[in-house]
Amino acid sequence: RAGAIEPGGEIRIDPVSRYVALPEVVPNPTYRKNIFLIKLDEMGFAGGYAAEVMNPLAENFTLRDLDETVRGVRGRYRPVPRDLKNTLECVRRLAVSNYEIHFDAKIAVSERVIFPVSSNEANGIEDARFVRFVDDAKDGGETMYYATYTAYSGRVILPQLIETRDFLRFRMLTLNGNAVQNKGMALFPRRIRGLYAMLSRQDDENLFLMFSENPHYWNDPVRLLGPAEIWESVKVGNCGSPIETEAGWIVLTHGVGPMRKYSIGAALLDLEDPTKVLGRLREPLLVPEGTGREGYVPNVVYSCGSLRHGRELVLPYAMSDRVSTIVSVSIDELLAALKG
Repeated sequence: RAGAIEPGGEIRIDPVSRYVALPEVVPNPTYRKNIFLIKLDEMGFAGGYAAEVMNPLAENFTLRDLDETVRGVRGRYRPVPRDLKNTLECVRRLAVSNYEIHFDAKIAVSERVIFPVSSNEANGIEDARFVRFVDDAKDGGETMYYATYTAYSGRVILPQLIETRDFLRFRMLTLNGNAVQNKGMALFPRRIRGLYAMLSRQDDENLFLMFSENPHYWNDPVRLLGPAEIWESVKVGNCGSPIETEAGWIVLTHGVGPMRKYSIGAALLDLEDPTKVLGRLREPLLVPEGTGREGYVPNVVYSCGSLRHGRELVLPYAMSDRVSTIVSVSIDELLAALKG
């Protein structure tokens, strides 16, 4: 969907096409060798046959380059040992899980559908949390749009990453590190003290924070906050990337309470040390009400992101997996409640 927020705060949504279109899968994507090696190591395939495949490759290599070295290594062994076969299957599976897609610019935004391509995503691409990231560490403040999402294979869930600069060409990437697990990763929109920062949920109850020099590699999560009120007594998660204000980072949260009721709350984190929680709402910001409680997944309000417009926080959210709507909240009133 596309739209605009008018100067007076009115929200205008562009008409939606009756059609949808799938992107072209880029046939020969490029990979970064250092990141590829890290992931192979995590999958238990470092050294040995994997080194025979990877050593001849350049720091940036293509799928064709990889296929050529795989054929060369396979050709050295007759018959092919079981360990080699398993290694080559793993290398290939990792490669096809990191891919690129491209939409023609003539295709309307509302027609563009990112559909599962890899086996990791066979049963779903879920809960994409998009954020506009401005990297002040690079000349001119380079801008990239990232989205963390949950890939569901039908058996296993796996957090993955989308990168795009123009919403036409997208890179779909696996993530690395021992903290890449569970659901609900959300990237901060800028570096903090030179590091990338990410919210996550490592267990099925609490919200965690972690830092990294590389947006593809995450370790050492620190518990940030957990359930504190009845309406969030089962678990707490995030509702998208934090919003920067002069008073701190506003983090919209979802809290799960009795009868699996999902409500939306908020917390305030220190700008330069977001491990410090400056305030939390005692009562939820949004709760399921009336007909909004009825749907495919009942009794739920949920969001994957919001944005700041002047002194208003604009929050799109879904009700019970049935309908989506948008609400705006005064930032000043929200900050007063968080600090009170």
